[in-house]
Amino acid sequence: MTRVGELVAYPLKSCDGVAVDRAAIGPEGALRGDRSYALVEAGVDPETASVGGGGGYVNGKSEPAVHGLRAEYDLTGPTDATPTAVTLSRPSTDRAPADERTFAVPDRGDELADWVGEYLGYPVDLVRDPAGGFPDDSAAHGPTVVSRATLETVASWFDGLAGATEMRRRLRPNVVLDDCPAFFEDRLFADRGEGVRVAVGDTELIGVNPCQRCVVPSRDPDTGAEIDGFRETFVRRRRETLPEWTASDRFDHDFRLMVNTVVEERSWGNTLVVGDEVTVEDVVAVDDSETPVAGRDSAAE
Repeated sequence: MTRVGELVAYPLKSCDGVAVDRAAIGPEGALRGDRSYALVEAGVDPETASVGGGGGYVNGKSEPAVHGLRAEYDLTGPTDATPTAVTLSRPSTDRAPADERTFAVPDRGDELADWVGEYLGYPVDLVRDPAGGFPDDSAAHGPTVVSRATLETVASWFDGLAGATEMRRRLRPNVVLDDCPAFFEDRLFADRGEGVRVAVGDTELIGVNPCQRCVVPSRDPDTGAEIDGFRETFVRRRRETLPEWTASDRFDHDFRLMVNTVVEERSWGNTLVVGDEVTVEDVVAVDDSETPVAGRDSAAE
């Protein structure tokens, strides 16, 4: 029986995650509180910014120094990962001394941004979206899914990686599945125009897209040090281990891993729980924006 082994939210985008036992689905389909805050270059509008490197977000794609920040959170509640306070620590640099501070948010958000900007060497803003957060995939806001066996397998491709836990920190999924084979999550997407309905306890997710990876998984999540040849090794080994069930025109290159999902409105407010049984159900139609049209309760976002 495939089940949920771990739930992880990332209250401050591009910083450390926090493991939770239960996670409510928010009003746009994301885990409540996941990526509810983000850092952007000062003056950048997060609505028009790109998550790609140099697109305005201060993230691992554009700023390797982000990996040096450690984050812990006080959360709103047992099913809501929206932070009420963020504790950040930073290493010593030529620009700023090593330090640790706790910032109540949103009240002390400007102070948090100033403190991070001092560390980075340029001004940044802390922005907030308490509803849908700031996901990388603007069309598929739902929890991202991968199996623990996948994490273990991919970690084994690279010398010195500390197994599934380190690979999880590099890939940053929301849902880690247990009791299933490596690359099980590749069963959770189909061809373009289609999605795969997945029951997770009492909640339904629709898998739509294998996640295109970026430079972040190649970097040490604590130091930012990059593994030489990471992409080339990943692509070669992914091709060598590709299961037969991965056949899909969405899987158009081998630098893809993990699955993006959407959540129909009828499941908003439901709660995912560690230990929930996971069952792959049927294939449904999705529209061009990868929002489900089969059985949905409201118009596309």
